[in-house]
Amino acid sequence: MADRTIYESPLCKRYASRRMQEIFSDNNKFTTWRRLWCVLAESEMELGLNITPEQVEELKAHIDDIDYENAAGYEKKVRHDVMSHVLAYGDVCPNARGIIHLGATSCYVGDNTDIIVMSQALAQIRSLLVSAARALCAFAEEYAETSTLAYTHFQAAQPTTVGKRATLWLQDFLSDLDDLDYVVSTIRLLGCKGTTGTQASFTELFGGDEEKILALDEKIAEKTGFPGVYPVSGQTYSRKLDFRVLSVLSSIAQSAHKFSNDIRLLSHLKEFDEPFESGQIGSSAMAYKRNPMRSERIASLARYVISDLQNPAMTASEQWFERTLDDSANKRISVPEAFLATDAILQLVINVISGGRVYPKLCERHLKDELPFMATENILMYCVEHKNGDRQALHEAIREHSVAAAQRVKNDGLENDLLSRILADDRFGLSKEELEGIVYSPEGLTGQAEKQTARYVAAVKRRLDGESAGAAQVEITV
Repeated sequence: MADRTIYESPLCKRYASRRMQEIFSDNNKFTTWRRLWCVLAESEMELGLNITPEQVEELKAHIDDIDYENAAGYEKKVRHDVMSHVLAYGDVCPNARGIIHLGATSCYVGDNTDIIVMSQALAQIRSLLVSAARALCAFAEEYAETSTLAYTHFQAAQPTTVGKRATLWLQDFLSDLDDLDYVVSTIRLLGCKGTTGTQASFTELFGGDEEKILALDEKIAEKTGFPGVYPVSGQTYSRKLDFRVLSVLSSIAQSAHKFSNDIRLLSHLKEFDEPFESGQIGSSAMAYKRNPMRSERIASLARYVISDLQNPAMTASEQWFERTLDDSANKRISVPEAFLATDAILQLVINVISGGRVYPKLCERHLKDELPFMATENILMYCVEHKNGDRQALHEAIREHSVAAAQRVKNDGLENDLLSRILADDRFGLSKEELEGIVYSPEGLTGQAEKQTARYVAAVKRRLDGESAGAAQVEITV
């Protein structure tokens, strides 16, 4: 049962998935430390150091049985988190006690684990991004032909289709997927570089044998599933990596925020409703309300992720020479919480687009209300081409009639009579049949929107069908 007398992060309590919480859990962190110690010992043994197979096997046998109370007791005494776990590991591996962490510094387990955990978390985010893209593809296909008003400056503009609008959301998320894949392709492990990155301790251990020193890093990377290690470092990997990773999360948050803005506006227009449970209450005071709560939550969490990017930016810029510790406390908070929040955001995006409801009749009504204005450009082009009209004179005539019709609607609450005004104006010379043919031409309403949607969605589906739903999880093989 939760202790109600202490603070708990809402990201874990209310928003993020269990999977993402597991990735950033203490257990994942500290078992990864032990796996890395196994990797180090096994690699050093393979390269000729005085370590026995029995010692390595003993280490492997006790990766998961961590006595956290014992480790906490050691940390209270030694005031060092890594050494407390070295000592606790040694208690259950008495034969291997003397070779645990041989030649390494704290960043061997700390930084390499951070890179491994971020890689695991990026795989989870990637899987959610792909799922969101698939959901948007299905939505765009379903509503590819559903005409609706488009808006510029949130003022009525030329019509589009609901599906075409969804491709704009989809394209943003696909751009984020491209950025994520690029960053993942460039991530390397820190390896084992020593206290200032010079590998001095391993130079001593291997008697200056450069091939073995280089081979140690290669083995560590191979056993942890990475393509290699960073060729140079201080004691830590460059904190630019944290900024690059969180830049991807910030970009996803930006895309999701834009999506949530559009959904909230569409909810106001009553053209779209979020999923709404049968017993859900939209407002404690106004029982009729169906507030777009999920989209508001997306916006709220996205704002947090976007602003969180400043943390790794400042941390990367503030580092001194080969190592300072003013990054540690910040990293412990800013990196996990960015991932937890982004995880929650994408879960919500998938939920809203998969379970939401479009109201085509409302789309049609709003379109008809503005259709006379929407058709004026097509009327202008038709009259210039087929009636030998003067483009500038007709433009002025349309402007005059549009202003008068708008005043009639706004001041008097009457119907829009713009088309009647144009039909009665000899400068246009249009018959009723001609005018209706221009205004209600299906192709004239939404242009290439339907075809653009079909082409784009087909291309995206080919891309997504050619890959798995997520990148492979990082696996440490020892």
